Amino acid sequence: MSLTEEIDRKLHEVMKAREQHAADTLRMLKSKITERRTSPGFKGEVTDSVVRDVAASYLKQLTRALAEFEKAGEHGRALAEKTKWEIDYLSVYLPKHLDEAATRALVEEAIRESGANNPAQTGRVIGLVMKAHKDEVDATLVRRLVEETLTAGA
Repeated sequence: MSLTEEIDRKLHEVMKAREQHAADTLRMLKSKITERRTSPGFKGEVTDSVVRDVAASYLKQLTRALAEFEKAGEHGRALAEKTKWEIDYLSVYLPKHLDEAATRALVEEAIRESGANNPAQTGRVIGLVMKAHKDEVDATLVRRLVEETLTAGA
C-alpha cells in the first residue's frame, strides 16, 4: 500500500471515529501533497518519496512554529501542545534515518572518495552523501559530521 493510500485510509478511519484533531492534521498533509503535485515544474506521479519529502518539509514548518509558540510563554502554550501532538502524529510518515555511527561511516567514505581535506569542500561532500542516501540520512546530521570531520582534519 502506498503512503498516499495509507493516508487516505487513515483519514477515513479518524473521520469515522470523529477524531477531529487527527483528521485536521491529515487533511493539512494531504493539502501540502496536493500543493506539491500541482506546483509548476512537478512532473510524474506522487510517489512515497514525494510524500516523505512533503511530510519532512511540513514537519520542519511545525517545528519552527513550535519554537515560536514556546517563546510566547503562557499565551502560546495551547498552540505549542497542539503542534507537539501534530509533530508526533505525522512523524510516522518520515523515513527512518540511520543513526549517527552509520551516518558518520557514510560521511567518512564520501570524504575519502572525494579527496576532500579542508572545510571549504564541505558542500561537495554533503552533496555526495545526500545524492546517494537522501532518504536514509538526516541532512542536519550530515552537515554537522562533515564540518566536524573536515575541520578536525584541516
